[in-house]
Amino acid sequence: MKSKSLVLIITLLFSLSCFSQVERPKSITERVYPKWFSDAKLGIFIHFGLYSVPSWSAPEQYAEWFYKGLISGDSARINFQERVFGENFKYEDYKNIFKAELFDANEWANLFKRSGAKYVLFTSKHHDGYAMWNSAYSKGWNSYETAPKRDFCQELTDAVRAKGLEMGLYYSLTEWTNPLYRWTIDTNISIENYVRQHMHPQFKELVTKFRPSIIFSDGDWDHSAKAFGSDELVDWYYKTVGEKAIVNDRWGGGFNHGFITPEYSAGIIEPSRPWAECRGIGRSFGLNRNESIESYKSSEEIIRHFVKLVAGGGGLTLNVGPSADGKIPLLQQERLLDLGNWLLRNGEAIYGSKPYIKPYDESMIAIPGLIDSVINFDWVRNSPKKLISEDNFSVKWEGVIKPVFSEKYTITCQADDYALVYLNDKLIIDTKNNINSYEVKLNKDEEYKVYVEYVEKTHEASISLKWKSKSQKEEPIKTKWKSDYRCNKPYVCYTTNKNNLYAIAFSIPKDNLVLKLDKAPKDDMTIYFLDTPYPEMPWTYKDGKLIINTSTIKYSDVKSKSAWVFMLVDYLKD
Repeated sequence: MKSKSLVLIITLLFSLSCFSQVERPKSITERVYPKWFSDAKLGIFIHFGLYSVPSWSAPEQYAEWFYKGLISGDSARINFQERVFGENFKYEDYKNIFKAELFDANEWANLFKRSGAKYVLFTSKHHDGYAMWNSAYSKGWNSYETAPKRDFCQELTDAVRAKGLEMGLYYSLTEWTNPLYRWTIDTNISIENYVRQHMHPQFKELVTKFRPSIIFSDGDWDHSAKAFGSDELVDWYYKTVGEKAIVNDRWGGGFNHGFITPEYSAGIIEPSRPWAECRGIGRSFGLNRNESIESYKSSEEIIRHFVKLVAGGGGLTLNVGPSADGKIPLLQQERLLDLGNWLLRNGEAIYGSKPYIKPYDESMIAIPGLIDSVINFDWVRNSPKKLISEDNFSVKWEGVIKPVFSEKYTITCQADDYALVYLNDKLIIDTKNNINSYEVKLNKDEEYKVYVEYVEKTHEASISLKWKSKSQKEEPIKTKWKSDYRCNKPYVCYTTNKNNLYAIAFSIPKDNLVLKLDKAPKDDMTIYFLDTPYPEMPWTYKDGKLIINTSTIKYSDVKSKSAWVFMLVDYLKD
């Protein structure tokens, strides 16, 4: 009897195991990513919705997350809304004053075409759940049935495709406002009813109506792809739209498919799978009127960052945040047009290009001798200083502290990625090894030398150094912190197209541009400078270095700004 029961249990467990190992659709596991996306390199992202009315957050925050701030108790956002819109005003009331009275889809599409972009990604629904089309699954909470009285997805899809660009749609898998499941609020409620009754049917409604070439999903990080039914949904999307269709990689844990989407980063190097970094021109996707001009990347910075991403095997989805009236701010327009003008002259080094065996040659950038009053920074995913990259940078601080009391102090440091803190040359804190605090007896008015080494790798960047004692509340340590910011940055990037190698330099040396190339070129190789009418550039090769004589360049003939392209004709040809 016991043996039969054991056999039954084993059989049941085996059956359950087989059932749980559901085979993924071949449309996903054997999918060949469409070539058009890898060739496109540049797309335009658009964050436009109810959050465009307040268009406000702290300078380092995402303005499109305004509602999340309200429900999370963010006093800054709450106070702003009460001060500007009234104490009894609620987020849903924005649907009555969001009118987009100056929105012109054709004007937008013309701008995107002139920017040199090959595709557009429009936010059809962000995390607040407000749909930017006439959705039957967001009754009374969509742009067609509220103040705008417009189907933005339809108007923009028609205008973008008329310009010959691919149309894509951003779609948030989760919502903060849906009664079936309020993301980040209903943490103890199953997401199953929301997925089956709302998310899947609404997604299919969106795809059936607009047939977008790209789907950029988001809001997935609290759940698995299985919980979202992502394989089922993506399989259906691919079969509905066809070979041109492509999705991103944000469909829940374990999905591991789609083009990769680094966000506000220094870029990645990944030649084997399509990817495109997404970022705003400023530090928010939705328009943030609380940003300063320093928060915006200049045209030069955008062009050089874009070139670096392409050299790493990827591309850029550059975001604009229109104002609530439907106009794209002029500063953002200028940046797009400058990028487009650069691509008109240098596009052959970008469109359809592939990475070289190395993406770029780098040099050290250092900004020493600055003074910080405290070490208390939250850079989020942004650069700490102009010229310093968003990722893979370091900072060193030196300072002298003088306690006000003679007693035991607790010194604490929190850092992402990590920091080392030295007191009079003794290592007291090492956050990499989870040593975040140190207790020490300090004497009043005695001087102590403090040295801090900080390292940032990728994603979030922050550091705070504080102290407290029995008589002193916890606060950042104030002194004259002498700082030294450093990172490696490219000075020339490489791309390939057919048999040509393109060297994209971030400056034109007065005499010679030196490229570190292990392969010696053929003696009859021709080098062209794409900016001038001269037939070819003089060059020599010695000891692994190709030396291009740039003294012949007349700066009056140079048309491009920010980056300059040298084409090595047939350098890759055997």
